[in-house]
Amino acid sequence: MLGLAHRGFSLNDYSRHIVHTLHDAGYWTGLVGEQHISKRPDVIGYDHVVKVDKHHVETVAPIACDLIKDPPSSPFFLSVGFFETHREFFEPTSARDALYSRPPENLPDLPETRRDIAAFKASARSLDQGVGTVLDALNSSDITENTLVIFTTDHGLAFPGAKATLYDRGLGVLYILRGPGGFTGGRVVDALVSHLDIYPTVCDLIGVQPPPWLQGESLLPLMRHEVDEVRDALFAEATFHAAYEPQRAVRTKRWKYIRRFDGRDRPVLPNTDDSLSKDVLLRYGWGEWRVDEEQLFDLVFDPNEAANLAYDPDRAAVLEEMRDRLQRWMEETEDPLLDGPVVPPEGVELNDPDGISPEERPITTSIRA
Repeated sequence: MLGLAHRGFSLNDYSRHIVHTLHDAGYWTGLVGEQHISKRPDVIGYDHVVKVDKHHVETVAPIACDLIKDPPSSPFFLSVGFFETHREFFEPTSARDALYSRPPENLPDLPETRRDIAAFKASARSLDQGVGTVLDALNSSDITENTLVIFTTDHGLAFPGAKATLYDRGLGVLYILRGPGGFTGGRVVDALVSHLDIYPTVCDLIGVQPPPWLQGESLLPLMRHEVDEVRDALFAEATFHAAYEPQRAVRTKRWKYIRRFDGRDRPVLPNTDDSLSKDVLLRYGWGEWRVDEEQLFDLVFDPNEAANLAYDPDRAAVLEEMRDRLQRWMEETEDPLLDGPVVPPEGVELNDPDGISPEERPITTSIRA
């Protein structure tokens, strides 16, 4: 999926969604709340889609709890999507939070960024309450021991330099699994894992043959202490967000390599959500900041990905290795960027990369015959 669903992008093939595999295995599937893969959720393939006006905890959690307490059938798969912690965040819950909350490491420690992270914390508290409400419903239904709970987010924090980037601040997600198969005991696993691994993990857990086209690796061997890792590298991509910004990345435990493909050497500002933190950076000239075509980071000595080593002659061998690895992955996955700039589908909404805000009037694409 190359862009945002609510702006008109879609999956290539909705029949490959996990709900179809689960349905064939006898599972009832339901969706309540936020999802980001279709403008019309009814096309995904869920047995039941609850239509709600708002996707916040106060609306979604009670509906999810009702479905858990009285599911149409068993076994079941339920996707519960909360809007928190997307922007707009809630207002800070205290003056103390607004004054003393520490912003992310890549942002300056200023009154605006402190208040911004305090607002995020208020939104996160609401999310935490919603998750707790759903878990309580599981406990009350006496099915906790037989239920795998997957708690995750779709990207990093909605702050400049994080969400919609290929830095770890953007790629790193909340990723907690609890339930049968070894997902117990409060373990922290430092192995490289991906959202791609959820689908094969579920198939492995319920004893279903994974579809032959499936990517990802089952995490059960990690949980059983049979292996120390299921992969030695992660690959990431971004093509369209609010605006076109094609980039690809490969990450190992030590190194991160990012390559941009549009020839642009300035930030694509519409791809960063509007915020107090963004206003601060714009005030200090962020829009004119240079962005290198290639970036290489040593994540051991530079975990904030601030010092680009791509042009350091002492790192030339590492750069070449990571560059080749990314190229092979793009070829294996038939990346459309190999054929040049990616043409957006007809009817999608995109912002001008030279704009400032994603809220600026987008352009609807059309393809001439």
